[in-house]
Formats: sequence, structure tokens, C-alpha cells
Amino acid sequence: MTHILVIGGGFAGVWSAAGSVRAARAAGRAGDDIRVTLISAGDDLVMRPRLYEEDPGSMRVPLDRVLGPIGVRRLAATVTAIDTDARTVRAVTRFGEETELDYDKLVLATGSRLVRAPFPGAEHLFDVDTLPAATVLDHHLRRLPERALSAGRHTVVVVGAGFTGLEVATAMGERLRAIAGPHDAHDEVRVVLVDRADVLGPELGAGPRPYIESAVEALGVELRLGRTVESVTADQVVLSDGEVIPTSTVVWTGGTVASPLTAQIPGERDRLGRLAVDEHLRVKNVPHVYAAGDTAAAQAEDEHFAMQSCQHAQPMGKFAGHNVVADVLGSDARPFEPDPYTTCLDLGPEYAVETIGWDRTIDLTGEEAKTRKRNINARWIYPSVDDAEAILAHAGRFANGANKQTAEVR
Repeated sequence: MTHILVIGGGFAGVWSAAGSVRAARAAGRAGDDIRVTLISAGDDLVMRPRLYEEDPGSMRVPLDRVLGPIGVRRLAATVTAIDTDARTVRAVTRFGEETELDYDKLVLATGSRLVRAPFPGAEHLFDVDTLPAATVLDHHLRRLPERALSAGRHTVVVVGAGFTGLEVATAMGERLRAIAGPHDAHDEVRVVLVDRADVLGPELGAGPRPYIESAVEALGVELRLGRTVESVTADQVVLSDGEVIPTSTVVWTGGTVASPLTAQIPGERDRLGRLAVDEHLRVKNVPHVYAAGDTAAAQAEDEHFAMQSCQHAQPMGKFAGHNVVADVLGSDARPFEPDPYTTCLDLGPEYAVETIGWDRTIDLTGEEAKTRKRNINARWIYPSVDDAEAILAHAGRFANGANKQTAEVR
């Protein structure tokens, strides 16, 4: 019996497990010969790219409806230690029980976490990095009309004008107006976007920037570029130039770094904490450990490396799952080769932009891009459920398809 252990219940982890089962079944070795276990603290695959939307609590799929039909054992627990010499993993279940698992091959797919704010008052911040955090923000926004009337009651300050910050800020105006309702004047609603950079979306490049700027202006989002946050309290935010903005809602979108479990795997890591992997997603110098998704610094195209995004997490999981079984069986591994890189950015109720390539040349805007984004968020990132054959067929689509499912979603 060979035991493949996958840590992580996100996109990369789920597809690593499914990819392993698919490859083992294709070789006639699933079940008694090769067993797959997935450890995840939660019971659901969270649609993380959708957490900026309204009602984030609905953005999830039960893991057992994906893993159960294909015979993957699931353990609901939080991993606390990885010993690559002994090939063991220690974890704590939700009931507080400690357990230890042996493995023959390991896939680390524990994703990324939000970089925490460096200024006083960070405990007052909201974010959309996890389902619990996004749910807290959603409930807070819904209760705003119950608060005492104040200048900043329906003001939201978004810190960070990158991919996530832009999606949050451009969606927030419509959301706030719906919450405020007819009894509050709409001129109370303000969305303020703050970034230390002098331009919107600095990492998105110059190509889509004019369109992004026009959408932000049309939506009435106020910009505070070239500035940082000095401090936050329960009812205001102070910027680096001394401006005080009354608000009870500050959303932090300060970027992500790899799961801290990467530090327990010996090997080289990049500035985001991601493990250096070879073309087959095997951690360099640790031949029995693979990494996929936001934990892996995998080369995507030419000199470019995979982004911490759903676009790359899904195929990385599938490749890792296939390759770990190929490693066990001594068969041919598949070099990681994702679809050509694209970005699809949601910009509020009427605007969106899709770009192609690492230089981000605009491909679609307006309603066409909006339709593409809806398909990505509402259809293409979701796995098949309850049907083993459909789930395994999905696991066999190593790339997402040149004409769809290719947009970067965070």
C-alpha cells in the first residue's frame, strides 16, 4: 500500500487528490495499492475568488461531495508539523485530538494567507481573504443602517489598489446603496481607495490602466494614491498626509504570502514563501514532496512564474496529482504547462476587463468581459459533485481550455 497525503482543501489540494485518484485508476492501482488522504481544517472548498461578492457564505462546495465519490479519505484537522525525514505529519482535529499520519508521498497545497497590516488599529480591519472574514464583513455592512447616524456610517475605505482591492472597491458602491435603502440619502455613500503607489493596479501594468481608471471614475470611487494608512480606529482612518476619514469600515487587501507550513519543508523559497519546485512540481531536493497552488513557485511560461491565483492553482493540482502517482509507479510524469496567462478583472456592476499575456494586452471590456467573469466565478471554477466519472474527467483536463476558464481570479 502506498499512501499519498494531500494537505489543503482549496483548489490545488482538491485537484491534487482527484488527479492522484484518476492516475491510479488509469493504471489499475487505486484502492488497495494506492490510497489518497486529504487533510483540511474546513469541510468545504471555498470559492475564494468570489469572497468580495455579496453573501459570501454561499460561496462554497462541500468537500465530501467531491472527494467522497472518488474514494479520497478526508480528515478534518489542522496540520501542526511536517517531518520530511520520518515522513510523518502531525495534526489536531476540530475536537482537539492530536493525531499523526505516515505517508509515502506528500502534496503540500495549503494555499496562502493575507499579509497583515503594519499599522496601529489593525484589529479594526476587515478583509475578504477567508470565508469567515468575508462573512464578518458582509454582516457588518448589513448592520450599518442600525448604527447611529454619523458622517462615515456608509463610508468604506479600501486599502490596496491591486486586483482584490479594485474588485472590492468597485463593487462596494452598489452594495452600500442597496443596504442604505430609501431612508438614507445616497450622498452619504462613499468608497475611498488608498494605495501607496501613484497609479491604480501597479502590478496589472499599463495596458488595462486607462480602462480601469475610467471605470473607477464613473463609479465615483475616491482615490488617495501615493499615500498609506497611519492608523485605524473603530470610527476613523488616518492617512499618511494627515487626512482623517470618518468610517467604521476599512477593508485591507494587502497581498498574500504562502502558507507558513512551507517553512517546514527543507528547500529554497521565494520572497512570498513559496517552495521552489521542478517542472513536475516536485520540491527541489525533497523528492517525495510535491507542492501545488499558492505554496509552489512553479515556472509557468518562459521566465514567468505561476501567480497565486485560481487560474494556476487548479491545473497545478491536477499536474501534481498525476505526477505523484507517476512517481510511485515509475511512469512518465507531465511537465507543468498551464494555459496562456490571462487576467479578468471585475469592476463593478457594468465594467470588467480581460487581458491576454504577461504584458496584459486588453482582449475584452464591458459586457463581453463581464459575461466572461460571470462564467468564471459562477461556473468554471466549480468542480463536479456527486458523480465520480464527472469528477475524474474534470481532473483529467490539465489545462483550463484556451477559450474559457483562463482568467486570473484571486
